[in-house]
Amino acid sequence: MNFNLSQMPDRTVKPRTNGLTMVMDKGLSIQEVKNFLSISTPHVDIVKLGFGTSYVTPNLREKIEIYQQANIPIYFGGTLFEAFLIRNQFEDYIKVIQDYGITYMEVSDGSITIPHAEKCGYIEKLANYGTVLSEVGSKDAEHIIPPYKWIELMRAELEAGATYVIAEARESGNVGIYRGSGEVREGLVQEILTQIPSEKIIWEAPQKAQQLYFLELIGCNANLGNLAPHEVIALEAMRVGLRGDTFQLFLDKE
Repeated sequence: MNFNLSQMPDRTVKPRTNGLTMVMDKGLSIQEVKNFLSISTPHVDIVKLGFGTSYVTPNLREKIEIYQQANIPIYFGGTLFEAFLIRNQFEDYIKVIQDYGITYMEVSDGSITIPHAEKCGYIEKLANYGTVLSEVGSKDAEHIIPPYKWIELMRAELEAGATYVIAEARESGNVGIYRGSGEVREGLVQEILTQIPSEKIIWEAPQKAQQLYFLELIGCNANLGNLAPHEVIALEAMRVGLRGDTFQLFLDKE
């Protein structure tokens, strides 16, 4: 850090296993990636090429290599996995990730219906090729999953070989663990945390109020995902109590 301040929270440092910041790249150019990394590299743990953007992104290989040179794992959004799967091209998906040197993979079923035992089977297979992130929750706002089911699904997917489970919220933060307004379904989140360790969950939290909720609930090392690239520095400041919303969080009240 640039200055010496007392009463700062015990923030994990890279390479970290919790306190993760996962960023969604929805189409940054090569130069934009370089600019983004020039200031955000110390605070970014994983980058997701959102939904199916990697299929239509020019200079994809060069872009991936820039992230890899910065030692930041990159992966294709779960929607792309589902696009391969629904076309019966699972083996092609494996060939693609190997060809691009991708070692992080997202398994999701937000856009298509996959029997859960089958989904766990894909997690188990892909775990042989690297780190699996499995997403739980539907992208359909009308499909409400009860808390006990979230817990059951998350537990099974971790047991199948997922390193982290991602709590679905979409890029907009208005489904899954959130209501349509973006408000956190607090009862759901708190019930999940009675059974699933917080360090194993990445909470998709694209909105500032959502990020603040998890920082207040879990602490500065909550795993947060679907961050916009330009929000990374602001989030890191909020994590350590250097933004108005969290200013009092870590101060010694005495």
